[in-house]
Amino acid sequence: MSTPTQSPPQDARTAAGFAAPRIEQICNNIERVLQGKTDAIKFVLVALVANGHVLIEDVPGVGKTLLAKSVADSIGSTWRRIQFTSDLLPSDLLGVNVFDQNTGEFSFHPGAVFTNVLLADEVNRASPKTQSALLECMEERQITIDGRMYGLRDPFVVIATQNPLEHEGTYPLPESQLDRFLMRISMGYPAREASMEMLEKHVDDTDADLKPVVSLEDVIALQQISNGCFVADPLKEYVLDLGEATRYATDVQLGISPRGCIHLLRAAKAAATLSGRHYVIPDDIKQLAHPVFEHRLVLAPEAEIRGVTAGEVLAGVLDAVPLRARA
Repeated sequence: MSTPTQSPPQDARTAAGFAAPRIEQICNNIERVLQGKTDAIKFVLVALVANGHVLIEDVPGVGKTLLAKSVADSIGSTWRRIQFTSDLLPSDLLGVNVFDQNTGEFSFHPGAVFTNVLLADEVNRASPKTQSALLECMEERQITIDGRMYGLRDPFVVIATQNPLEHEGTYPLPESQLDRFLMRISMGYPAREASMEMLEKHVDDTDADLKPVVSLEDVIALQQISNGCFVADPLKEYVLDLGEATRYATDVQLGISPRGCIHLLRAAKAAATLSGRHYVIPDDIKQLAHPVFEHRLVLAPEAEIRGVTAGEVLAGVLDAVPLRARA
């Protein structure tokens, strides 16, 4: 295992020890209703601890919405689910000023984003205008209505789902919005043993009613611990090297933005916190490079014609870019 080049303060070690048992509680709670998806659960928890947003993309019926709902149920915070449809309006998300005839004044009625966890189900079914309404709140944790700004609750995390195969009646998310998501993950089909366990538990259609196992204060504390996680300078340079390499890759039209590099570093710090460490190691970065970087890459048209995928390009970058030792 790699070690940092200098020792963080002792309180960082204590803080990291606080994190691991709470993460284990959340994982165990979610696995009561979602079997065989340990990696997907941990990815979503990385996004939660990093105070970032996550896009879950996969075919219907593999547990996308169940995972998002189970995470929200497991933490003692407010959450709201909104089904994205073609007739959904920005005001449904953000809120609206309503004129009160009794007082002769306008009053603000908050929308669905005024919560800690927002479950945006089938986000690509809403119109581009409605999708764009999420841009400000996802990045700046605030909204602007009629020239007045309203701050959102802390933490604020969007867990969105979409089906990548069905295109009728959908509006693909633009690059500007994809870049707001800390990571994009897929669920995949469960292994046979997990499928058997799922059949035994859910065939009677009586899913367990999950209760919170950690408090909102615990979640905020985990985020603060993650923020203080130690990152050696060579690892910061490694993240920058990876981002720059994607911009000059042969098959890439648009590489990783500076926001993408920041998100990878934040995710790596969160992964270290989940593991009970107070410092980041190279494996934290390498294991998260695909879910954090892949959805941000825009391939050149000729590469798409040849059937090249963003995952293949990123795998090549990871193989080609070395972790430089500090002199």
